[in-house]
Amino acid sequence: MKTHCSCGAATGSDARKTTAAQTTGPLTLWQRFVKGVRWLIPGITLVLLPKCPICFAAYVALGTGIGLSVTAATWLRSGLVVLCVGSLLYLAGSRIMAYRKRRQSAS
Repeated sequence: MKTHCSCGAATGSDARKTTAAQTTGPLTLWQRFVKGVRWLIPGITLVLLPKCPICFAAYVALGTGIGLSVTAATWLRSGLVVLCVGSLLYLAGSRIMAYRKRRQSAS
């Protein structure tokens, strides 16, 4: 296995990798706002999402003027639920991983 790529930089080196966890100091007001909105958008979407596919089709028609069949509304609603739950799981997982990393570096 090569230790260097064609650009001359060592592969697998952590020298160039930067992450948001490496920043020092408290978060700014804007950063805290963005972190809160990341949680709110999928949560509010799940709360306001109608449970009935016909109601969902009606909301889409009222909001966009595009008519949907009941089958299409069912698939679209299911996809939206999966997307929202997936994003909430991703946010929770990233929060847990950051907590574990902080806890390991403190000890």
